[in-house]
Amino acid sequence: MRTIRALSGVLALALSLGAAAQTKWDMPTPYAASNFHTENIVQFAADVDKATAGKLKITVHPAASLFKATEIKRAVQGGQAQIGEMIISGYSNEDPIFGLDSIPFLATSYAESAKLWEASKKAIEDRFAKQGMLILYTVPWPPQGIYSTKPLNSIADMKGLKLRAYNPMISRIAELAGAQPVTIQAAELAQAMATGAVNANITSGSTGYDTKAWEVVKNYYDTQAWLPKNIVIVNKKSFDALDKATQAALLKAAADAQARGWKISEEKTAWYLGELRKNGMNVQPPSAQLKADFQKIGKQITEEWLKTAGPDGKAIIDAYSKK
Repeated sequence: MRTIRALSGVLALALSLGAAAQTKWDMPTPYAASNFHTENIVQFAADVDKATAGKLKITVHPAASLFKATEIKRAVQGGQAQIGEMIISGYSNEDPIFGLDSIPFLATSYAESAKLWEASKKAIEDRFAKQGMLILYTVPWPPQGIYSTKPLNSIADMKGLKLRAYNPMISRIAELAGAQPVTIQAAELAQAMATGAVNANITSGSTGYDTKAWEVVKNYYDTQAWLPKNIVIVNKKSFDALDKATQAALLKAAADAQARGWKISEEKTAWYLGELRKNGMNVQPPSAQLKADFQKIGKQITEEWLKTAGPDGKAIIDAYSKK
């Protein structure tokens, strides 16, 4: 009997030590499970699990099912979630530096977007560090275009449209174009478009594909205005609580996710536009007038941004221009 009790005690201790050795993290994301960002994150979580032999398990919560898109940054900062994904420009009201990658026509290709990230990386990392967070990796969306229920030949044609805005930059574009900005999160976009809450949208072919935009919108103008980036952030205290080997495995998986994500984003750009066409959308480049109008708005927004971003903003733009 004593032997059985002793063995039971040893087994219980072993089980408790095993449980204590395993760390479980929750990872909220704003986008559908089928979105390429989310698929990349699921692979990232699997890589972490494998590299740490199950010591760090990350549960991915897609489609804003754990926290709304606008709540994720605060949730990670406060430790309600240990890790999360967000679109940087969604927080440009908090700090104009966060809106850098959504300045119209500043960086319109993947190569330019990569240069812009390198020029701004330290400034953005420093801001998150002051708030108790680390940036693990970034992945851009495909270039942004305009979905509209009516044909657009110039900015004047946007007057009165209800334009979905996922960041303050788009709200400013709406104001300058005479449109009405409407804040709608990605998880709610399909319903908003179907009910007429929005009838125009500046986003990527990826989001249009995810939301089956062709069911309610027939026009897509491939303006390639900017490539906004998502970032994956981690609570610094949660990261510091990991042992060194687990930290190293997490950082390695993050580096792999960044390289993979940029590659997938670029490779799928043409595919998404092809799917829009296949489903009956009129996909076309902007007219010369519409492009000129947008470039004029982009110049004005850049000047406004530089005034609010101060010396840090100027230094970033200068560094980007030299690359």
